[in-house]
Amino acid sequence: MERVCFLLKVKRDRLTEYKQRHKTVWPEMLAALGETGWHNYSLFLRQDGLLVGYLETPDYRKALEGMANREVNLRWQQEMAPFFEGLEGRRPDEGLLRLEEIFHLA
Repeated sequence: MERVCFLLKVKRDRLTEYKQRHKTVWPEMLAALGETGWHNYSLFLRQDGLLVGYLETPDYRKALEGMANREVNLRWQQEMAPFFEGLEGRRPDEGLLRLEEIFHLA
């Protein structure tokens, strides 16, 4: 199982709405994440907009690819894109900055 941690940056003026949107993630989006191998998925948000994501998956590349062509994911990414800084035309799921795991206490 791969443990994946990534960063994104939420615009400061959109923090409240971003948090609100994640209180009501579409059921079909949640189902698609589970079906494509996104497990134990969490998001953490700092007050300055730094977003830290964490998930566990058998294969991160396959998990990303599995979501990439799902219609529900394309709609979700389109709606979420305006919340983020620095995407330069990419979808949020294409702009994830993956961090290198250097230690894990099992």
